Amino acid sequence: MSSPDIASILENSRELDRLRKDQEEVLIEINKLHKKLQATPEVVEKPGDSSLSRLKSLYIQAKDLSEREVAISNQLLTQLDSFLPSGPPGQQRRKMDGNDQKRKRMKSDSDISRLSPSMRSHIEACNSLKDEQVAARVTSDAEKDEWFVVKVINFDEKTKEFEVLDEEPGDDEEGGGQRKYKLPASCIIPFPKRNDPSSTQEFPAGRHVLAVYPGTTALYKATVISTPRKRKSDEYLLEFDDDEEDGALPQRTVPFHKVVPLPEGHRQ
Repeated sequence: MSSPDIASILENSRELDRLRKDQEEVLIEINKLHKKLQATPEVVEKPGDSSLSRLKSLYIQAKDLSEREVAISNQLLTQLDSFLPSGPPGQQRRKMDGNDQKRKRMKSDSDISRLSPSMRSHIEACNSLKDEQVAARVTSDAEKDEWFVVKVINFDEKTKEFEVLDEEPGDDEEGGGQRKYKLPASCIIPFPKRNDPSSTQEFPAGRHVLAVYPGTTALYKATVISTPRKRKSDEYLLEFDDDEEDGALPQRTVPFHKVVPLPEGHRQ
């Protein structure tokens, strides 16, 4: 197993831990609202009360986090399966009878039919990104993570790779034209749906995120200063790392659909 493969497995493991922590936070908020509604159910009838819409938003967040946990778990299973030996070594390998061999052939010859519902859901989610813009890490530099906005052209269900198009490469790109890349799912982060902000996880103030720098197609690490809900808008107020002006970090607005979770172990 190569170092990049190990790093990818560890990154997905850390992402699972983060997702579970986020789920715990959402569950705590849901339980608080449940208690409030049980104690004072008449509150929902008051003008301006948003308890039910808030509860719906929390359930949508919980669903989204759960689906992402399933997707990451399936990625880990696929990664681990690719490195596990086909059977026990040496004398520990048992002799398979005819039925065992038949079952093994059936298993290898019918990959699609044996997919679990969660795996099928993951593949469908990947296919649904076709023609969508996503955040992608296209650099092979181990010392630096560079993320850009790209367009998904295709998802290969066999190799589990995305084919993406960098529609606006930088001036230093050889040839100066659009470039295509084939990337694993670990190098792709979908953007939130711009037409459905209520279903999007909101990052709290102080959270480190990855966001599209205004006026560019590049993503950089930033810190959340204020959330869309608090600002009563569709934009975050962010401070980007290394964006110093006159000895201070300026606060910049970025649409919620251009802000994604900061990958574990991000280097920039």
